[in-house]
Formats: sequence, structure tokens, C-alpha cells
Amino acid sequence: MNVLLPTPRQLAGLALSLCAVSAWAQNTPRDEFYWLGQINKASVVVNAAQGLLQPQQAKLIANSLEQVLADGQKDPTRRPRTVITFEPLLIRAGGQEVTLLHAGRSSQDMHATYRAAILRDETLQIYEQLLKVQNILWRQATEHQATAVPNYTNGVAAQPNSYGHYLLGHAAGFERDAQRLRQALDRLNRSPMGTTVLNGSSWPLNREKMAQYLGFPELVDNAYDASQISSSEHPVELGSVLTAMALHVGHFVEDVMTQYAQPEPWIMLQTGNGNTYVSSAMPQKKNPGLLNDTRRLASTAIALGQGPMLRAHNITPGMPDPKEVRDNSEMMRAGLQMLQHFERVLTALRINPERALQELNNDWTASQELADVLMREHQLPFRLGHHFASEVVDHAKAHGYKPTNFPYEQARRIYRETLGKESRGGEFPLTEAQFKAVLDPQQIIRHRATAGGPQKAEMQRMLERQQRLLQQQAQWLAQQRERVSASAARLNADFAKFLAP
Repeated sequence: MNVLLPTPRQLAGLALSLCAVSAWAQNTPRDEFYWLGQINKASVVVNAAQGLLQPQQAKLIANSLEQVLADGQKDPTRRPRTVITFEPLLIRAGGQEVTLLHAGRSSQDMHATYRAAILRDETLQIYEQLLKVQNILWRQATEHQATAVPNYTNGVAAQPNSYGHYLLGHAAGFERDAQRLRQALDRLNRSPMGTTVLNGSSWPLNREKMAQYLGFPELVDNAYDASQISSSEHPVELGSVLTAMALHVGHFVEDVMTQYAQPEPWIMLQTGNGNTYVSSAMPQKKNPGLLNDTRRLASTAIALGQGPMLRAHNITPGMPDPKEVRDNSEMMRAGLQMLQHFERVLTALRINPERALQELNNDWTASQELADVLMREHQLPFRLGHHFASEVVDHAKAHGYKPTNFPYEQARRIYRETLGKESRGGEFPLTEAQFKAVLDPQQIIRHRATAGGPQKAEMQRMLERQQRLLQQQAQWLAQQRERVSASAARLNADFAKFLAP
């Protein structure tokens, strides 16, 4: 089902109508009470249009509801979280006749609706923060396209790479997280209202109109599924998405922490703003407090992300265990805080390109390229080239040589001796200039040839693609928020027509 949103001209008219709506809806928390208010307002408007409420009945209920909402706005203790505690306030304001509003409704479908709406709000909050993180990664990848740094495997410097390419690799993981959030929201963003408990109602309810007023683009199709099955799935699915996201954050943070174990790191947190703190006993230490906090929040998000699955396990359909708003909101809040801290990490990191190049050369990260060149240009079997490169590295470390000052004659000698052991013999096929070029980390990065590598052309292609994806994500987020806000505006304007005078 596709929902038609109001045109800009219609929205302008709705904005004028909102002057008649009470102030309670302004800057109010979008909690259970808020959404019970929206559901009740929509029920007044829709049921009156269906002829299920007479005009005077609708007016009485609307004014009674308005009083309850205004009281809840003024006093936080008068914001009940459930249907069964909300309704007595309505009865107190307008008498028993207000329960005519309950035609075809149940706490089951009403609670399922506000749970979905609250999770929708929280999902969009997380999506927005994730988009901020992705934009920072893109900007920094653009800035550091040509910055050579070591990449690590097993915590050990492995190969030279562009820092921009490295950041785009992490960005790819977060882009998949954004995909998962969109897909999860597509399943979540469906209205259960009008399904009552298990199999609908004999009342001729207009579920489609209710969905439109509450900002849902579609309906939960099956009435039994609405409150018994799907509503338990939503927090479980979002918990798994948050887990994947937290793993991506943790991987990045732990990789940076590798450098903090070094006497002279090439990447550090900018001091100040609570990014680092000094040891109480050791004056020389600047501990990476922000990294520690972000890692802890990622662990918390993972722990809380498992909660809905464990609560949903081994229960009969419809039980509230995995659905509770406060438990699930705590999980979503942990994910949001993690991303907020991660944003701070990204903006606080400082790169020292000279020190990064020094580490590349200290650990001989170019040695694989030596074997690759010998195979690619001189048909030397890779394993023999790998053996030769290993011997070069062993000799260099034993005698204090770096790639920048390794004697060419020693390379020739090692080549003859290594291949002589394999009964192949021959002279080292690289000139001194070629040998030095092969060991240059920046040359290695520039000369990568495969798709998806750090070479200039591929970096430009991937950066442009990432930029397009980020633009699409921003548009999607704006559309989701516009649907909810436009629906609320239309509902409030139509509800205001039932208020006195």
C-alpha cells in the first residue's frame, strides 16, 4: 500500500490549522503517552468519518482527550504508559461515554502500534547519527587519499596502504549497517492498528486511514501476526543490526589501540576535550579515555542487543517479554551513544604521515611486493620469491638495515644463494633503481592494479560512489521524517476541528 503525502500547498494549509491545537503537542516527549494520544486522536477522526461516532460524541471525546493530554504535558506524573491506565483519565474527564472510542480496539494492537512508532523514532535517530559518522569517514578518506600508513593483520604491521582506502573499507561496513537499518525499518514501519487482539473486529474500522494519520506507509497484513508475532521480531532484528554496528566500531577502535601500545604512535587522539587523561601515578602517560569509553559503549550495545532475543526465546506468541519499551529503548540509546562517541573519536584522531612511513619501513611491509614483482615481471615462482624476500628481511633485521638503506649488493648475494639452494641459480634480475622502487611503500600504493585498490583512479571512483550513497541516505532519512511529521500535522489539524468551541 502506497500512502500519498500532502503537497507543499496542503502542508501550508495544515500549518495554519495547527494554531487551534493545544500546546501539549509542542516539544513533548514522543513516549508511550504521546503515541496513545495520537492513536486516540486518530480514532476520533477516523471513527467519526466512518459513522462509528456521532458528532456530539466525537466532540465530547475530543475535548476530554485534549484535557488529558494537556494535564500530561504539565505534569510528568500524569503520563500513563498503558491503555488500561490511560482510559480512566479519559473517563474522569468526560464520563463513561468516552469509552465509545474503544470500538474494535484492544491494548494489544494499541501497544503494538506505539511500540512500533517509538522504535521507528529511535531507529531514525540512530540512522541520522550513523550518517554523520559515514560523512566524516568520507571527508577524511578524501583528505587522506595519498597518505601512506601501515595496515595490520593479527595486530602486526602487514602492508602499506592509503589511509583514505583504509577508511573507505570501514565506511563500507557502516554502509551495510545503514542498509540493515533501512530494511529493518521497512518491516517495522507497518501499522498494527485495527487488528484488535488476534483476528480483527466486527467493527468496520478504516485501518488504512489510521495508518496514514500515524505515519505508517503500510499495514501489518495479517491480524494475528500484528501483535502476536511481528511485534516480538522488531527489537530482535534491531538488536542484531546494533550488534553488527558495534562490531564495526570496536574493530576500528581496537586497531587504533594497537598504536597506543607503541612508544611513538603514528595516530593519536588530540589532547583536551576529555579525549585523553593522565595517569594518577605515571606522569608520562596520556591514556586514550575516549577510545576506552567508545569501546565500552560498543560492548554495552552488543550486550543489550542480545537482550530481545533472549527475552523472546521459549515464550508463547504475544507475550510482552521482548516488547517492553523501556528495555528496548535502553538498547537503542546505547547504540546511539556509541555512535556519538565514535563521531568524537573520528574528529579527534590526528595522523603523523612521517611517523607512519617510518613504521612502514621499520617493519619491512614492502617485502611481499618484492616477491610479487619477481613473479610478475621475471616469472620467478612466488614461493621462491617469498623465500628470497624473507632472507632479505632476516638479513636486514640482523644488521640494522631498512628498505631505504639496504645494500643492493647484499640483495644480489642473497638472491644467488637462495636460488642456488633450489638449483636454479642466476643473477638478481632487478637493477638497483628497480630494487629501491619496489621497496617504496608509496610506490606500492600507487601501482596497485586491481579493482577496489588504493590507486588514484580507484580511490576517485569509490569516493564518488560513496558520496552518491550518502546523498541517497540523506534523502531517504528526510523522506521518512517528512512522512511522520506530515501525518502528525494532518492529524492534529483534523482533530482540532472537534474541539470547542
